[in-house]
Amino acid sequence: MTSAPPSRDAHPVWSVLTLSLAPAIGLGVGRFGYTLVLPDMRDSLGWSYSTAGFMNTVNAIGYLAGALGAAWFIRRTGVFRAVWIGTLACVISLAICALSGNAFLFGFGRLLSGLGAAATFVGGGTLAATIAQSRPAQSAFLLNLFYTGPGTGLIVSGLAAPFLLQFFGPGSWWIVWLALTVISAAMMIPLMLNPIDVAASETSSAAPVVSLRPIAFYLAGYFLFGAGYIAYMTFMIAYVRDGGGDAIAQSAFWCLIGLMSFAGPWLWRGLMARGNSGATIATMIAVTCLGTFIALLGTSPWLLVASAFVFGLSFFPVVAATTVFTRMNYPPEAWAKVIAVMTITFGLGQTLGPFVTGAITDAMGLPYALRVSTAALALGAVLCAFQRPVKS
Repeated sequence: MTSAPPSRDAHPVWSVLTLSLAPAIGLGVGRFGYTLVLPDMRDSLGWSYSTAGFMNTVNAIGYLAGALGAAWFIRRTGVFRAVWIGTLACVISLAICALSGNAFLFGFGRLLSGLGAAATFVGGGTLAATIAQSRPAQSAFLLNLFYTGPGTGLIVSGLAAPFLLQFFGPGSWWIVWLALTVISAAMMIPLMLNPIDVAASETSSAAPVVSLRPIAFYLAGYFLFGAGYIAYMTFMIAYVRDGGGDAIAQSAFWCLIGLMSFAGPWLWRGLMARGNSGATIATMIAVTCLGTFIALLGTSPWLLVASAFVFGLSFFPVVAATTVFTRMNYPPEAWAKVIAVMTITFGLGQTLGPFVTGAITDAMGLPYALRVSTAALALGAVLCAFQRPVKS
């Protein structure tokens, strides 16, 4: 499917900013906001770390399924409609999470959140790329602006959840989910008031046959990145809290990750421009690994600040680097298939990561979640470093 430039004569920066609210809700609040509520839910509901981690596994399963079906969904509904339907699904999922601590009902909410988030990210990314394509001089800036959306959601949830939990006390997890529902519904309003229309056309060319063996190291490393980063993002707030961090510490830690995700795309843009081998993504994953390793050294405020700073700078740009790698190593007609394989690989990693890490944590203690995360990221960086440019 190809898209024509937007039919509405809107300012491109404003259009992309409103689009970025979709992944802000779907990923920044819907997926990662769970980490902030997880400790209180475990205490109140008696969940094990395996159960708590499985809730993010369910979310990742929904995201994987949504990403695989995104192209079909967009063809059926249109690009912008797919974005707002996905965003609405994420808002509804937050409300479901507030209803009950029943594992099945809550798990359904997490599954719906993943499905909706995939539609917001794929559809929103398509629209952002369309807008950027029509403004070549601003294309990099506009695309980076869209990918700041999840960071925005991290900051919003980080400013709300810890203080609500502190104010209302133990067992107030459902109040946090309700508040995040209201906040996300308000964030959705600008998106709904500024629709972006594109004319879509179907391409009849058959998908080319693509050999994935030449990028086996890359795929294996990306799988481990998915497993490693999501373990950190699932259990880190529990680690901060168990280390004595109060609401201010938890909020500051989470918001710092979000703030650094804004700077990451600009920091790495020079290296990404040379991303035809695995060296680029290996470097980014290694820096992400350093962020998790710093947290293992202790829970002092300065170590936690350093961990959030380093991790936040690197973990979001890794996903963008895979697109650059694909564009540099494969012909345009193969991009969709290769990126789809990348998405599946990453999705499998972040599906297995939280549950496996949770089981290990139940058996050996919370610090082992970070050790497993660090080990997975380190091995992922090493494997990606072996990747050479694909010989076309």
